[in-house]
Amino acid sequence: MFTRRPIRDKMLIGAGLLTAIVLGLAATAVWCSYSYRGLARSVSVRANELPLAIDFSLAVTDLRHMLGQSREINHDAFPQSFNPSPERKEGGPIPDFDPSMQREEFAARLMQVEQSLKLYKDQLTQQRESNDALVNDMSDYSYERDTIKEIDDLIAKIQTDANDGDWVLGLIDKTALKRDLDSLHTLAMQLPSNLIQRMQQLKDEAHNQYRAGIVISVTATLVGVTSLGVFMWLCWVWIFYPLRVLMQGSRLVANGNFSHRIHLNTHDEMSVLADAMNAMTQRFEEIRRNLDGQVQERTKQVVRSEQLASVGFLAAGVAHEINNPLASIAFCAESLQSRLAEALPAEGADKASCSVDDVELLRNYLGMIQDEAFRCKEITERLLDYSRLGDVEKVDTDLGDLVRNVIDMVSHLGKYREKKVHFHSRDAAIAPVNPQEMKQVMLNLITNALDSLDPGGEVNVELASLDDDQIVVTVRDNGCGMTEEVKKHLFEPFFTRRRNGQGTGLGLSITYRIIADHGGQIDAHSEGPGCGSEFRITLPASIPGKEQHHRYQAA
Repeated sequence: MFTRRPIRDKMLIGAGLLTAIVLGLAATAVWCSYSYRGLARSVSVRANELPLAIDFSLAVTDLRHMLGQSREINHDAFPQSFNPSPERKEGGPIPDFDPSMQREEFAARLMQVEQSLKLYKDQLTQQRESNDALVNDMSDYSYERDTIKEIDDLIAKIQTDANDGDWVLGLIDKTALKRDLDSLHTLAMQLPSNLIQRMQQLKDEAHNQYRAGIVISVTATLVGVTSLGVFMWLCWVWIFYPLRVLMQGSRLVANGNFSHRIHLNTHDEMSVLADAMNAMTQRFEEIRRNLDGQVQERTKQVVRSEQLASVGFLAAGVAHEINNPLASIAFCAESLQSRLAEALPAEGADKASCSVDDVELLRNYLGMIQDEAFRCKEITERLLDYSRLGDVEKVDTDLGDLVRNVIDMVSHLGKYREKKVHFHSRDAAIAPVNPQEMKQVMLNLITNALDSLDPGGEVNVELASLDDDQIVVTVRDNGCGMTEEVKKHLFEPFFTRRRNGQGTGLGLSITYRIIADHGGQIDAHSEGPGCGSEFRITLPASIPGKEQHHRYQAA
């Protein structure tokens, strides 16, 4: 689910996970510190309270002990009121007895008890009113408050009894006073005992908190380490691994491996960048292939142009030297043939040995000499086309009319009567060309297409304008087609693969040179043998509005 999110969301997820780790560990540390602080605070508070509780219990003990001594002294001074003690029965000494001194001493001891109680109460009040109160069992002072309330009541009652002086003289029973002091002593002893018991509970609570702290710390550490591992893994999967793949792919492409493609399934900006790099690499590879193809094509054109130039220079010298002897041979053969018709009948009357068959054979040989001489002359005339250098005169010509004239001329030839030529023209096509040369181009292409057809075959010629600056002429047939080898050498001089074995192999070479001289381009295409052929000529069109000094002409 998150793999399809953008990098921004993934980084936010990682930052959130890292923040959760930090907060978890921080919360654990704060809780442990707070627990330790509470424990230390509880121990400190109770440690301050314990001496005061002990002092109070000791003061009550002294007061109770003083009352016990007072009873023994009163028993010796007033035997009628008390039973004799074992010492008196044995005749022990009678201590001095001063009632006012005992009364003052009891009052002083009682005041000491009250002061100790006051200090203890002040300590409890200070602890209860502290702003940093503790929230645990050690901060519960309800038992102390109840105990102090009972102690206050007992002290008030003891003060009331102590104000009566008869208890010193033994005139009244001191059992109630002793019982109150015993109760006070019991309550006073309960305060430190309860505090010690609380301290024991605090120890158990501290032990439990220690265990809980260890468990929480270990758990938080494990969760933090696991989360950190998950965070690092996510960083690797979402960021570092895609960057590594991009870097390796970029290096491979930079080293020339343009077929390499970078594949990322992160569906984020990394994937978009990888797709962009793949598209760029593919586009660069296509441009390189296109440029390589253009270089190869231009190389072929240069080689072909050099071949044409070489043939042209050869034709310029050879054709000039051969034309005159060929003309003489043809003229002599024609003269001999005409003279033979006049001379043989007269001689035949005198020489019976000259038969009619020999005469006919001689005529045939002379005719063959003439035909081959004219054929050689035609070849030399074609060779002379290569020697034509420089620009030819070009006029704005309606190519539609030019193509129609060529088709009309070819259609009347007897050997093409069983084959059909169709012409399709959608727009007017005016181009600056040399009409005679362009007529030769169309004648070569159409006759070649017709020669490749079986009886009943068709040739389709299409004429169209492209973007108002180019004209395209397409000659398409359903004839014998071409192999890759034929297409490779198609425009080379003296290369021919005609089905009838005739042809000089110069027609398409001349066509290529003429189209090149007109600033155009010719391309040949065929799916293979038996699949027909297609020749596509692209020529620059006449620019509307440009100053014209040529007239429109239809060849």
